[in-house]
Amino acid sequence: MTRVWKWNRPVTVREVLEDLQQERSIAYTTVMTVLDNLHQKGWVRREAEGRAYRYEAVSTRAAYAAALMNDAWSQSDNPAAALVAFFGMMSDEQRRALQDAVRIVQGPDSRERHEEREEREAPQEENPGSAADAGGR
Repeated sequence: MTRVWKWNRPVTVREVLEDLQQERSIAYTTVMTVLDNLHQKGWVRREAEGRAYRYEAVSTRAAYAAALMNDAWSQSDNPAAALVAFFGMMSDEQRRALQDAVRIVQGPDSRERHEEREEREAPQEENPGSAADAGGR
């Protein structure tokens, strides 16, 4: 999948093979089998081109990583504790990226909505002098 995501376009077995062979020796049939398995699992789609296929990722690498994290989190018997432990493992850079992502998901006016919600939910303080003033008139 790494090679398919790297190319970011439909690729042939031959293209992936040649890319992999720059690092190590690997057989054409091995690459073909792996891409066929990825297709069977639904990770790539393929389109016939002559006697070969062009393979393309079904989702982005980011979407795949998010699905893995969601799966791991949902299997926890204590999701809140799992998140706290996960956040504790993060670097400062990762925490900043998380904060940026939360801001993006919440939208540009989320701070205003949050402040309005806090005002509505906050207990109303009574002005001790106002009742006496109103009653004395």
